[in-house]
Amino acid sequence: MRVKLSSGIASVQIAADGDGLTSRAGTALLVGLADRVGLTGALSDALWDVRERRGVHDPGRVLCDLGVMLADGGDCLTDLGVLRDQQVLFGVVASDATAWRLIHALGEERLDAIRCARSSARALG
Repeated sequence: MRVKLSSGIASVQIAADGDGLTSRAGTALLVGLADRVGLTGALSDALWDVRERRGVHDPGRVLCDLGVMLADGGDCLTDLGVLRDQQVLFGVVASDATAWRLIHALGEERLDAIRCARSSARALG
């Protein structure tokens, strides 16, 4: 069974009045870009067998969230909390423990699959 991924952002509007202002709006665009160019789906396909148990969080989405967290200036796994605290922008973000289990499961063969997924998304994007 494959989960259909969808971005929570339908459109972006720029306003100078400060209503609904967030400093993470640009970061949220990265999530949409990863979805649009197929990176999230390609990572999900590459990591389909990572889950030890059936859970809510797709491994491809968790890996994208980790990338977005790093692009936003995060430097440790607990910085995922910044994304998790803004569910309106980023949707449901995995817990630190879930992200850690994913990182722990990434061996060399899975890193090769991630490289291939990234390469295919770059070719389409």
